[in-house]
Amino acid sequence: MIESYLGIPVDYIVIGLAVAVLVILILLIINMVRFSGLKKKHDIFMKGKTAKSLEDTLIYRLEQMDDLIKSNASNERNIKTIFDTLKICFQKFGLVKYDALDEMGGKLSCALCLLNDRNDGYIINIVHSREGCYNYIKEIIDGNSIIGLSDEEADALEKALGKNA
Repeated sequence: MIESYLGIPVDYIVIGLAVAVLVILILLIINMVRFSGLKKKHDIFMKGKTAKSLEDTLIYRLEQMDDLIKSNASNERNIKTIFDTLKICFQKFGLVKYDALDEMGGKLSCALCLLNDRNDGYIINIVHSREGCYNYIKEIIDGNSIIGLSDEEADALEKALGKNA
């Protein structure tokens, strides 16, 4: 009767249903294996825990996360402050020792150049002679001096700018 109604032999219908049942059984076995693995992981996670202790653990971890977020924000502000401060601090220097008077010897005179990140700063020239020690300061703006520089001062500036490494 089914054969005449569907136009398909009963043998094919039985084979088709058998294949479908076989596929469903294979999928059922695969799902059982996966579920077993998840159950083991769940049991390990929940071992020795009650709902209250698990809740306490989660609350503690969330509070730790909040503290870490606050600490990170504070660290970011501090790092920005440090970098802003570093821009105006002297970061580059050049030192040239020389004899101001050739007969003195010992290279007791020196020119010291101190520059910040924008190449602004000072050249301090200390000239040692028999009569005493004289100090001169010249301002440097954007790597240049408005006042003329001696050879030693120019060398110290070049060293600070990295041109004469």
